[in-house]
Amino acid sequence: MQPRKDLDRIPPVSINRFATYHRILSWLEDSGVMTVSSEGLAEFAGVTSANVRRDLSRLGAFGTRGSGYEVAILRQKIGESLGVGGDRPVCIAGVGNLGKALLTYPGLSRGGFRICALYDADPAKVGTDAAGHRIEHIDNLPEANRKDPAVIAVITSPAMVAQDIAGKLYSVGVREILNFAPVHLTLPSDAVIRNLDVGMELLVLSFHETRRNANRNANSNANRSG
Repeated sequence: MQPRKDLDRIPPVSINRFATYHRILSWLEDSGVMTVSSEGLAEFAGVTSANVRRDLSRLGAFGTRGSGYEVAILRQKIGESLGVGGDRPVCIAGVGNLGKALLTYPGLSRGGFRICALYDADPAKVGTDAAGHRIEHIDNLPEANRKDPAVIAVITSPAMVAQDIAGKLYSVGVREILNFAPVHLTLPSDAVIRNLDVGMELLVLSFHETRRNANRNANSNANRSG
């Protein structure tokens, strides 16, 4: 693992790209690809080759002129900086359809993430099992988390209770949260929150589709008028 001081010097935009590079390199390795150039990696990632070379130089990773980067070695090096391959206990708060789907997502185990606890407030779910994990009541979070402390949490609860859940998670030491609830979460500045709102993203895409149709109709009308 890189020394802490080196990781502190990596800007957030590069960290985001590292995650993209790692996903691409994993796919290339699974496909039997042995080497990749900075240009090839850049094309897959949708960035410039200069971005790739600058990002990888922060890790001390340099390709060989004429042959590029060894896929397996580069994936491992990026993975070490991202914490991949370790034991990252993850808890899920909200065991609805999305929460259950995440339980069987293969990317979790491959990335070194381990589901350590499930939480919900629905009496019909609490005490039952999901994918081999017992569902605990969210109010039992402090006690349950002491047994196997989570370092990352995923919130898939309804929006109305997400902030309360986030506060409970923060109070037991969880500082990294992936939030699927369609609501802005407010926590102290040392917490890192990543928001994924599928509904919002679909609305944005709907806007672009609506605008495209409006422009198409306007052009069509203009052509008929001409």
